[in-house]
Amino acid sequence: MTVLEPAQPHLGHETELWQQGFRAIAGIDEAGRGALAGPVVAGAVILPLAEFCVDGDNGARTHGVWAEVRDSKLLRPARRVALDAQIRAQAAAAAVGMASPQEIDRMGIAAATRLAMVRAVEGLTLAADFLLIDWVRLARCPLPQRSFAKADRISVSVAAASILAKVARDALMVDLGEVYPEYGFAGHKGYGAPRHLAALGATGPCPVHRYTFAPVARCASLFDGVPNSLETSGAAGAAGAAKGEGTLRDG
Repeated sequence: MTVLEPAQPHLGHETELWQQGFRAIAGIDEAGRGALAGPVVAGAVILPLAEFCVDGDNGARTHGVWAEVRDSKLLRPARRVALDAQIRAQAAAAAVGMASPQEIDRMGIAAATRLAMVRAVEGLTLAADFLLIDWVRLARCPLPQRSFAKADRISVSVAAASILAKVARDALMVDLGEVYPEYGFAGHKGYGAPRHLAALGATGPCPVHRYTFAPVARCASLFDGVPNSLETSGAAGAAGAAKGEGTLRDG
C-alpha cells in the first residue's frame, strides 16, 4: 500500500497578497479548542518577506524551514519542537496568545478562541497588515483578513502558526500536569482521553478545567472556590501563563 505524503503548504495566498502591496501578513491558528482543560492558545507568524522573490507569474517558492512546516497535527512532537525553534529564529515576527479556562467558561469557546488570536496578533513585534486565518473570522479586528478551511494545510504562514500554538500549549499542559498529577495532563494535553475521563469521575475537576464543557460539568469539584491559576488579561503567552510572565513573542 502506498502511503501518501500530506499536501505541502504553499505560498499562494501570501504571494498574491505580497503582490498587492501587503508586507506583514500574519498567519494565525489555534490549539486546544476541543480540550476539557487548559487554555485555548493561538499562534501568529509573519514570514520574512525579504527571503522570498515575489516577482513573476510563478509566485514565491518555499525553502529552508518554510518548506518543512506542516499542519501541526501531522507532525510528531519532537519534530514540532524543532520546527518551533526554527520558526521563532527566522520569522519576521512570531507570538502566542491565550484565553484561560475561566475566560472560555465566561464567554464560550468561539469567543475565547477569537480572543486568543487577537492577543497573538497584538503580541507581534511587527504590526501585521493582513491576516490569514484557519476557519475563524475576527469580525472585531480592523485588519483586512482572509479565513478559509484547512488553512493550516494550505498556507505556509498558517501552518507555522499552528506549530507555535501547539508547542506552546503542550508545554503548558506538561507543566500543569506537575501541579495536578492525578489527571495525566502531560499525556493527553487536557483532551477527553479515557484516563482523563476516569480521573474526572473519581476526583472531579480542578481549577484549570473548563467547567461549562459537558464531561466536566457533570462532575462535582474538589476545588470549588479556588482561583483559576490561568486567569490572565491582555496579550499573554502560554509559556509564561502559569508563572504570570506575560506575552510570548519573538522577532
